[in-house]
Amino acid sequence: MPRTRIKPIDHEERLTLVDHLDELRSRLILCAIAFGTVFALTTWQNHRVLEIVNRPLPDDLPEPITFGITEPFTTTLTNAAYAAILISLPFLLYQIYAFILPAFSPKERRVATPLLMMVPVLFTAGVVFCYFVVLPPATQFLLAFNESEFNTQVRARDYYSFVTLTMAAMGMGFQVPVAILAAVKLGITSPEKLRKNRRYAVLVIAVVAAFLPTIDPVTLLLEMIPLLLLYEFSILLAQWVGRERDEHAADGEAEAS
Repeated sequence: MPRTRIKPIDHEERLTLVDHLDELRSRLILCAIAFGTVFALTTWQNHRVLEIVNRPLPDDLPEPITFGITEPFTTTLTNAAYAAILISLPFLLYQIYAFILPAFSPKERRVATPLLMMVPVLFTAGVVFCYFVVLPPATQFLLAFNESEFNTQVRARDYYSFVTLTMAAMGMGFQVPVAILAAVKLGITSPEKLRKNRRYAVLVIAVVAAFLPTIDPVTLLLEMIPLLLLYEFSILLAQWVGRERDEHAADGEAEAS
């Protein structure tokens, strides 16, 4: 039976195609086990999960409604699956990281590792920010819009899809520092160019926020503010990384001479 690999492989280690496929299979199995375990937990605690997702709704609004015999069951399982994905995502991302990391040289690994480790942290931060800061005013604004002209009812399936997509989009939006640092490391841009083109960045961030699932002005502003702050933080971080790299290069030249 072929040996199952579940640990990162050294860059110098040479693997055959079969070994790579075996490692990929092992990591996919680990991801499936992790997701299945968390999904079993969220399904068991489905009432708690539904209570958490329903919390951004106004207090005076009735519980979300369902249509048909099977919709309460399918909606509950779907919501539990969404929660399981969000909870297990850091482990899933680590498995991806551990699989692709051997492709980098030791020098490249020192650059890639911090960037890849930031992905789950920033994604979680974006989800938490969206849940506590963006969703409550967004739902209140959307439900109150032209309320005198409509008998507004919240359908469970649509609402849970809206919440999940918004949180996932916000989590992806929080990847701005990773994208900028990667661009700086690849030589595509520099901290000086980022500062010079700040006004274009504001425009791009506004367009990105407008394409997120929520389109009301309140949510648009709430989504833009953290993205702008992350952009400014990315400039400072890129400058610090560049300064550290220059210092190491200067030390290396001094030792060589």
